[in-house]
Amino acid sequence: MTFALLGVLVMQLYYIRESYNLKSQLFEQDVNQALTAVVNKIQKKNVIVHINRKDTEIKEQKKQNIRSQTDSIVAFKVRFKEGEALRKLKQKQQIFDYIGLQDSLIREGFWQPEMISEEDFAILSNPTPNKNTLNLRVDDIKDENGNLLRRRITPFYKKKANLNPNKLPDTIRYLAYNPTTILPQFISFPSIDPDLKTKFKLEDAKAERKYKMELERLYADTVIFSTGNFNLVQDVAKELENKNVPLEDRIPSQDILDTLIKRELLSKNINLDYNYWITPSNSKDRVIYQNVSLPGEEMLPKNTFKKIIFGNDLVIKDPGMLYVSFPNKNSLIFNNMFVTLVSSVGLLLILVFIFAYTIYAIIRQKKLSEMKTDFINNMTHEFKTPVATIMIASEALKDPELTADKARINRLAGIIYDENVRLGNHIERVLNVAKLDKKEIKLERKPVKINDLIGVVVDSMSLQLQKRNASVVLNLEADPDVVWGDELHLSNVIYNLIDNANKYSADEPHITLKTRSAANSIVIEVSDLGIGITKEQAKRIFDQFYRVPTGNLHDVKGFGLGLSYVHDMITQMNGNIKVMSEKDKGTTFVITLPFKPND
Repeated sequence: MTFALLGVLVMQLYYIRESYNLKSQLFEQDVNQALTAVVNKIQKKNVIVHINRKDTEIKEQKKQNIRSQTDSIVAFKVRFKEGEALRKLKQKQQIFDYIGLQDSLIREGFWQPEMISEEDFAILSNPTPNKNTLNLRVDDIKDENGNLLRRRITPFYKKKANLNPNKLPDTIRYLAYNPTTILPQFISFPSIDPDLKTKFKLEDAKAERKYKMELERLYADTVIFSTGNFNLVQDVAKELENKNVPLEDRIPSQDILDTLIKRELLSKNINLDYNYWITPSNSKDRVIYQNVSLPGEEMLPKNTFKKIIFGNDLVIKDPGMLYVSFPNKNSLIFNNMFVTLVSSVGLLLILVFIFAYTIYAIIRQKKLSEMKTDFINNMTHEFKTPVATIMIASEALKDPELTADKARINRLAGIIYDENVRLGNHIERVLNVAKLDKKEIKLERKPVKINDLIGVVVDSMSLQLQKRNASVVLNLEADPDVVWGDELHLSNVIYNLIDNANKYSADEPHITLKTRSAANSIVIEVSDLGIGITKEQAKRIFDQFYRVPTGNLHDVKGFGLGLSYVHDMITQMNGNIKVMSEKDKGTTFVITLPFKPND
């Protein structure tokens, strides 16, 4: 099992190492692909920069030529615009002179003329039936003698219109009062005199025809700029092949470079902190770009990758070298191997646990087998004595000379009876333990007076105790002393504890039995001043078949079942038992039983 476990452990470690190496190779492959993509983009950006610069130069040259050639055209257009604006201004002045003349004529011929808008005209000229839309107010103007001089009629609805010089209406309308009838009336005239409109059209057409003729003449005199046989691609290629261009002018800015590296690494699912720097190929001491301070020694940091920047098709003086290092490479690899590591470690832990539990079970079974062997030996000793005694007594009874000696026959019969009882008790004890293992013992629970029960048990053991001159002290102070349990098995429990105290005392036994009442239970203590046991032995004293080792001696009889029986009985009665002992100073068993059952 050990070799198998070590083999599995070695295979798992080998599998983890191979998985780590595979992940490392994939990581290196992804990084190299990302750096290749970065270098390709740097080269493309270098080409694009040259093309854009050359294109800008060509466009600027073309602009300068076109600008110098079209100055005359622009100047002509400006002069035309200025002349057109002056002509329009004069036309607008003529229109306003015409409107002013018409306004003065209306004011001379009518009373209180007011200019109105088209909206007001539409409302006033179409009144609602049976409704005075004008809402006239009549004011009579009289002299000092009360004679009517004139009458002023004012419509409340009238709104004064304002002329917009930039947007004149087609017709200008007035609301005035007829001097004869003293009634309001509408007066209208066109905003532009028809003769002026015809005149303006002729002027505009003449100016437009003159402008087009002059513009065509200017365009005919203009020479259009041409690039001739200029080839942009060939010119850029010559610039790129120039060996004297510094490396700093060929690579993009540091911000762009950092963005390129980060983007390509993320495209490969590499989200790690990294350091990068660029050096000339022929001088590693000079650093062009860097985002971390480099050590002075020539040794590169661990997990560093490098790539030539301009090493594909361009034969230049300084192709440059790009370095990228990953200080936390292992963290990414272990994160990717998390499921593998957890499953492997979990499997190993399970195997180690099973292995340890198997070894523990084997050792436990071995100890149990040894205890059972001891039990059989003890049982042989315990059964051998009464069987031998019965055999001797039976053979004595066969003697014909004993037929007349009835007293001797009765004594031999009594010996046979006592040994049979002793043998039956041994058998009953073994059977009780078997019943306990199978949970076949059913307790007959009823109220039991502990103080009285202890007294009865001590009395029944008086002859046994007297053989060793044992002294028994009873301090039965429990009040109340009634518990709920099985009287027979409780008496067996007390008997076993007193019997152990009697057997395991080197000199004359001194046994003390105490009872006292606690909160909800009664406490029973059985103490002796015997040989005692160690703490390690106390942990196993309630195990079946366990007996405190005494070498090859068998001076104390027993099967190693008594205390196991005591523990099981107390537990079934919802109580607990513990032992306190010290080597060569004695032992105390403390039993706690509830006054009332828990169920």
